[in-house]
Amino acid sequence: MAATAGPSGTTGTPGTPRVLRAMNDRAALDLLLAHGPLSRTRIGKLTGLSKPTASQLLARLEAAGLVLATGTTEGRPGPNAQLYEVNPAAAYAAGLDVTPERVLAAVADITGRTVGTYEVPTPGRKTAGAVVRQVTDALDGAVKAAGLTRGDVRRLVVATPGAFDPTTGRLRYASHLPGWHAPTLLDDLAAALPMPVEYENDVNLAAIAEQRLGAARGHEDFVLLWNEGGLGAALVLGGRLHRGWTGGAGEVGFLPVPGAPLVRQVKKANSGGFQELAGSQAIPQLALDLGMNGIPSGPYAEVAAALVQRAAAEDTVQNRLLLQTYATRLATGLASLVSVLDPELVVLSGASLTAGGEVLRALVQDELEELAASRPKLVVGDVIERPVLRGALESALAATRDEVFDTTAR
Repeated sequence: MAATAGPSGTTGTPGTPRVLRAMNDRAALDLLLAHGPLSRTRIGKLTGLSKPTASQLLARLEAAGLVLATGTTEGRPGPNAQLYEVNPAAAYAAGLDVTPERVLAAVADITGRTVGTYEVPTPGRKTAGAVVRQVTDALDGAVKAAGLTRGDVRRLVVATPGAFDPTTGRLRYASHLPGWHAPTLLDDLAAALPMPVEYENDVNLAAIAEQRLGAARGHEDFVLLWNEGGLGAALVLGGRLHRGWTGGAGEVGFLPVPGAPLVRQVKKANSGGFQELAGSQAIPQLALDLGMNGIPSGPYAEVAAALVQRAAAEDTVQNRLLLQTYATRLATGLASLVSVLDPELVVLSGASLTAGGEVLRALVQDELEELAASRPKLVVGDVIERPVLRGALESALAATRDEVFDTTAR
């Protein structure tokens, strides 16, 4: 609905015409992002603005390079109306997904469309200098694939396992990521990259992707349980990510759980009870223990996803046992989470969970209702393709849009 003027005051303060215009501009831009091309009349109806005011708004945004006139409403009754859309080239943002094996980069235009990707393999031991080169090589590759230059990218969000401690700047909870623990790494990256850079936990970014695009839309309190290369969780409370004092909230792989040996010196082991019980690396061993044949070879996360997918698709005694045992193990750790947090929703994400689909979800839901007093709804994540990278892009785009769509000073 259109903003209305309050008492007059200094230009640029709340309630003044300039600020109210900027609020209406942002409302229109958000509608165009959400709905695609819209006519002046439709924008007026959705915002509550009069036709003349909507026309002035669109002319202003078009002059600022934020919207484009694109086609008309052909095929509808009455005169054809001009349609408008957000100018995709108004700004670009980038995301990086970092694992021990590779750095995957993507660039998106302001509408959220991915326009370039690039992957840099990162085998073996890495120094801080090598990390900086790999990050810049991945970003430059994605930028080149998009037909852009580094200077076109307004913001970069980097996803890593673990979290950078806000008090020390050192990466914690991710000893398996070589080269990323140097005390000067963030300064070195800042010197090498010409745009603002933010760092976020990979599972947190998968949760952002689900919150904005997937199964958690409209939910203010939810937990995302992730199982792929590692077992972790993201906690969204009151609509906001809860990161904890050192960034370690959600590192549930370290959680001591019944059914697994008590892991001591967890930082050195980079593991814990829940990880040992239900992490991806436990699934191939479970299949061996059940005497299953045809276990594929390859990285354990890929093998785990393949086994879970096969078990969900083929109804055999061994497959049912694998899924039921896996569901019980997952629910064992989830019971502690939901007992403390009492979330509205739990999203299952990561290849070792989404591979089981509705079959695994229903088994985990049944087990959880036996083990926990609260009864959150369980759903399988909707963002299946590169959810961490998608979350990094969504996070970078949100900040970029806040900056670019602010027309207060124009």
